[in-house]
Amino acid sequence: MFNRLLAAQVLFAVTLATPIAVERRQSASASDAPAVTVVPTATAVGPPGADASVVPPGQYELAAGQDADKDLGLFLDLSTVEHPLILALATSLSIGRTATPSRLLVPMLVLCRTNIDALPIATAMAGVDMRLSPNAYREMHWHKANEWSIILNGSVRLNSMNEAGETFVDHLQAGDVWFFPAGIPHSIQASEAGVEFRLVFDSGDFSEDGTNLLSETFERNPKAVLAKDLRVDTSAFDKILDGELYIFDGTPFPKNISTDNITGPAGVLPQTSTYSYHLSQQAAYEVPGGSVKIIDPLSFPIASNFAAALFTVKPGAMRELHWHTTSDEWNYIISGQGRLTVYSAPASSRTFDFQAGDVGYVPVPASHYLENTGTEDLVYLEVLQAPAYNDISVAQWLGLTPKRVVKDHLGFSDDTLARLPKIKPYILPGSTNLTQTNFTSESE
Repeated sequence: MFNRLLAAQVLFAVTLATPIAVERRQSASASDAPAVTVVPTATAVGPPGADASVVPPGQYELAAGQDADKDLGLFLDLSTVEHPLILALATSLSIGRTATPSRLLVPMLVLCRTNIDALPIATAMAGVDMRLSPNAYREMHWHKANEWSIILNGSVRLNSMNEAGETFVDHLQAGDVWFFPAGIPHSIQASEAGVEFRLVFDSGDFSEDGTNLLSETFERNPKAVLAKDLRVDTSAFDKILDGELYIFDGTPFPKNISTDNITGPAGVLPQTSTYSYHLSQQAAYEVPGGSVKIIDPLSFPIASNFAAALFTVKPGAMRELHWHTTSDEWNYIISGQGRLTVYSAPASSRTFDFQAGDVGYVPVPASHYLENTGTEDLVYLEVLQAPAYNDISVAQWLGLTPKRVVKDHLGFSDDTLARLPKIKPYILPGSTNLTQTNFTSESE
């Protein structure tokens, strides 16, 4: 039941946002519902209300399901209506939406940083979306925070070294993951095709501006000291450019990766401590409504306390109602569109529409779901700060509770009780007809 909107803090951040008005879920009880107002659409001559004669009141239309019982919470696709009549709760807000990322590689551009400045509730994690043009470097650097990343498209060459002098080099492609612990220096170079990747840091106030750079290290120390440290003459530094490099063009890396495998007496980083994981090669766990790939310290040991799940939700399907037990959830929508409702005790909830490029954050242990409201697969990433990926499935919880207890709480019929699953569904199938309300045939 939706007694009041969850308004303490916005849970979804938007990047490159274009505000629109959206339909909101309304109170289950008509007597408790706030007053409903009519919000006219923008006209050809200006903002709403500029010239009401452009769209006569009689020509406003309702979307499919808009006149249904508000307690059903049906998704309303207003894009299919020429002159939509938008019923907005007096207490609701317009939610910004992102433009779908073009996925074209923009030369040497940091696209978006999402930390507590943009999403105040995201205190435990922050994200950065970065694109590098062909052969470009993210210069040699290190962070105060742990760095976890997934490649969205393209490929990269990574180089690093740990405290013991063990070296690391790997070539990663779309779908693969890397992790560099705090303080570990590394470089990232795009292939000839360029690359885009999403970075996640275990600090909500993380900022790229606080990154420790090789170029700044050399600029902020006396040349005589640098010469003494490297056992060279100060003239060796004559070609170093002023200022930071940050992101810059480089020479193509060799196709034979062994050429970049420089080792010292300590040798290479052992496989048990590797900084990369080829998630693109991991088989997905398939369910009727989609699939999921899980990666956590159990399979990727170096990524301490980073657990993630890459979900693919088919059109009309839904990531089931669930919550996490020990960690907030940081989300990134890779492709597709959908909606999410968050419930927070004692009596607050809020529904969000989102699409590719949006970032979400759900505090522990708020329950939530993600439903695909589009016509293409919804692909998104869940990241937790946990030693193993975990969630509580509402459906499985009910299925593994004595039927008597569930019936006493919810008044379910014997037929409904018999349908409750004992195995976690993860994703539930559905129809692209988002006005559907009977799903019994899909569980036969």
